[in-house]
Amino acid sequence: MRMRFGDWSFDPESRQLVGAAGTVHVSPKAFELLGALLRARPRALTKNEIKDFLWPDVAVAATNLPALVNELRAVLGDDARRPSYIRTVNRYGYVFCGDVTQERRGRTARTLSCRILYDRREVALEPGEHILGRSHETAVFVDSKAVSRRHARITVREDGAELEDLGSKNGTFLRGERIARPTPLRDGDDIALGSAHLTFRVLRGASSTDTGRAPRK
Repeated sequence: MRMRFGDWSFDPESRQLVGAAGTVHVSPKAFELLGALLRARPRALTKNEIKDFLWPDVAVAATNLPALVNELRAVLGDDARRPSYIRTVNRYGYVFCGDVTQERRGRTARTLSCRILYDRREVALEPGEHILGRSHETAVFVDSKAVSRRHARITVREDGAELEDLGSKNGTFLRGERIARPTPLRDGDDIALGSAHLTFRVLRGASSTDTGRAPRK
């Protein structure tokens, strides 16, 4: 799913960053960093989270990450002192601070329908982002003290969906393994938020009217 901010369009599928003057080139790592910050928003990512995502199991120089941030800021025309897009969180990491809109691609909502099954409920997930947690404002409300208010996020795209932990206290587990980065979801997957277990389902050939939200409690 494309994401737009300012005059920019970020397309993770075609791996293109397009501005008012057309497609611009950024290094592969800088592109991945921008995608990670966009997906995590409004949460700030720690430097360690970013390093684990960009360079898993590899020791890199402390200057590598700031160099990528500077590359993105130069391309986007962003000012570190008055950021429109990428803000530095002192002694912590970075956060995407701009307004973002998502662009759907035509027929996906008619051919792919995702569901969360939990506590005798079935919650339809249309293309886009869906927060799971203990807040009543989330798309999937999980009533458990072991679950953070904004615990995890499911992002549904044309070709499937992925699950991401949002810095929860007790972690997010997929198929019995704690996840540290956005991870693709499969039909029938077990998702554990604390002691709560949810089931992810994918239905093919569903109508675009098969969407909804969890009932408020």
